[in-house]
Amino acid sequence: MLRHLTRKLRAGGPVTVAEYMREALTNPGQLIGIWYISEWMAMGKPTTFQLVELGPGRGTLTEDILRVFKQLASVLSTCDVSVHLVEVSPKLSEIQAVMLTGGKVQPSPEDESAYMKGISKTGIPIFWYRDIQDVPPGYSFYLAHEFFDALPIHKFQRTEKGWREVLVDIDPEVPDQLRFVLSPSRTPASQNFIQPEETRDHVEVCPEAGVIVQRLASRIEKDGGAALVADYGHDGTKTDTFRGFRNHKLHDVLSAPGTADLTADVDFSYLRKMAQGKTATLGPIKQREFLKNMGIDLRLQVLLQNSSDTATREQLLHSYDMLMNPKMMGDCFNFFALLPHHRLVRPDKKDKPESKSPLPPVAGFNELLLK
Repeated sequence: MLRHLTRKLRAGGPVTVAEYMREALTNPGQLIGIWYISEWMAMGKPTTFQLVELGPGRGTLTEDILRVFKQLASVLSTCDVSVHLVEVSPKLSEIQAVMLTGGKVQPSPEDESAYMKGISKTGIPIFWYRDIQDVPPGYSFYLAHEFFDALPIHKFQRTEKGWREVLVDIDPEVPDQLRFVLSPSRTPASQNFIQPEETRDHVEVCPEAGVIVQRLASRIEKDGGAALVADYGHDGTKTDTFRGFRNHKLHDVLSAPGTADLTADVDFSYLRKMAQGKTATLGPIKQREFLKNMGIDLRLQVLLQNSSDTATREQLLHSYDMLMNPKMMGDCFNFFALLPHHRLVRPDKKDKPESKSPLPPVAGFNELLLK
C-alpha cells in the first residue's frame, strides 16, 4: 500500500486526507485484487488468468486490480494475464478505455468476438465485449460489483386469487402520472418465476440475473476459475426493495422516468438456485464479515498507529464505522462467490498422504468454511 501511495504522490502530487483514507482503508480494488490472486494460488497457479468484469462502470475498480497485479508481478510471472470487460454502453467503454489504456485502443476485426481491444497502462491486454458469451473460454475469474442490482426485475404479489404480477400503468385520475396495478390474471412470468415453496407475500425476481449466473456456473464448471459478486442484497428474506436514486437521494421510481437510477436488492438465494449445483457457492456474507476476514481491523490499527493527527484518526474511525456498522454499510452490502466444487473439498486423512495439506480457506469467506 505504501509503495502504491508513494508512486501516486510522485506522479500527481499531494492528495487530500479524504483521498488518502479512501486509498488506505477502503480501496475495494486492492482487496478484490488480492482475493483473486489468493484464489489463483490456492488453485495451483494455472498458467492462464482471465479477469472478466461485468458492467465495469468507469473502470476504476479494474484499474485498482491491475495495480495490485503489477505490484505482485513476480508472483504472476508464470501466468498469462488478460482482462475482458463486458460492457454494452459505448460511452462507458470510451471512459474505461481512457482510464485503463490512456485511450490507446482500436476496433477489433469483424471476425473477432471482442468489439474493441487495447493494452493497459501496466502492459496487460484488454478486450471489450457486449455479452458474456462472447468472452473466450478459458480459466477465468469473474467480477460483478454492483452489477446485478441494476438488472430489470419482475414484481409479484400474493392475493386471495393466487399470485399476480405488479404492473405499471397510467393513473386514470392523474393523466400524466404512473401507478402500480396488479395483473387481472396470472401472467407467464408469475407462472414461471414463483417457486412452489415461496412463503413471502411479495417477491421480486430477476430472470436476467438467473441466466447470467447459469452461464457463469457453466463456464466455471467447464474451464475452472471463480466468480465474486459484491452487491446490495439479501438471502431470500426481503420483499419490496425496488427503489430509485437521483443525485444520491431516494426518488419515486414512477416519477420522471429516465432521470433516476433504478435498483432492486439482489436475491442471493435465487442466484444460488440458478447455479443449479454446477458450482459450489459461498455466501452471501455481510460486508463487515468479509472485510474483517480480509484483515480490515489490522489495517485500521496500523493506520491509527502511524497517524499523529487527531482529526485524521477520527476520520479513519468514522470511515471504518461507516463500512462496518450493521446500521450503515456493514449489513446491507454482501459478498457471494461461485467456485469449483473441488476447491472446497478437503482431503480425507485416511485416504490421502499425511504430507498433503488441506486446501486453504477461501479469503474473505474463511469463517464460513470453519462452521
